[in-house]
Amino acid sequence: MHITPDFAQLKEKLKASWIAGDFGQIGKFIAKEGEHFVQRLALQPGMMVLDVACGTGNSAVPAAHHGAIVTGIDIAPNLLEQARHRAAAEHLTIQFDEGDAENLPYPDQSFDAVISMYGAMFAPRPERVASEFARVCKPGGLIAMANWTPDGYVGKSFRVTSQVAPPPSGIPAPTLWGDTSTVQQRLGPYTSSLTLTRQIARMRYPFSPKETVAFFRQYFGPTRTTFSRLDPPAQADLSQQLEALWIEHNLASDGTTEVEAEYLEIHGIRR
Repeated sequence: MHITPDFAQLKEKLKASWIAGDFGQIGKFIAKEGEHFVQRLALQPGMMVLDVACGTGNSAVPAAHHGAIVTGIDIAPNLLEQARHRAAAEHLTIQFDEGDAENLPYPDQSFDAVISMYGAMFAPRPERVASEFARVCKPGGLIAMANWTPDGYVGKSFRVTSQVAPPPSGIPAPTLWGDTSTVQQRLGPYTSSLTLTRQIARMRYPFSPKETVAFFRQYFGPTRTTFSRLDPPAQADLSQQLEALWIEHNLASDGTTEVEAEYLEIHGIRR
């Protein structure tokens, strides 16, 4: 597929945003959610599983613990390196490849299950993601995703950020992958059945809301990149808005931060 210079530059910027920071620091706080997600997939030993936009292995590692033969792919080499160390520490054999969710480097019908948790939803061409998931999945296989919803906590956070620092024009909002009608349009043509279930991720941080904003600003690549594009007054404004959102949704009363973040869990059976 021909890619224009402008789009190639956009892809490089997106890749750089995920390389920035240290997602491993963020990922460890939602690792349990990866275990819950994988548990509900009912993977069987020996199944060939592809984890797309695998990050530091929050889904790939528990899938391997279930006995699956797992391959993880991500655009960010530093996240893959952390995933490899994590798998080795847990005595698991997982193949981790650098690559793009929109152009998966695997033959047709290679996997029994193709999964992605809070990952492939950020690729700028969702129609390519859907077609690639379907292409590499065997007929009768499982396509599963976990995607933040537009109206959940993370979706609200994305909206706050995009109002201060608008994303590139023409790129669909990532949280559309958490909208049921949009998912049906994107994956319906490739699946014989599609089960969509709203789930809640409990996000707990041992910091105050203000410190949680600083934590994400330091370690979450897209947030770090967004702040770097802003002048000091805009940075202060965004920090205040994000802190107010954490405070509004905070369930903790002991000085720490805990919110419930809704996501849409997708289980599709490949035609």
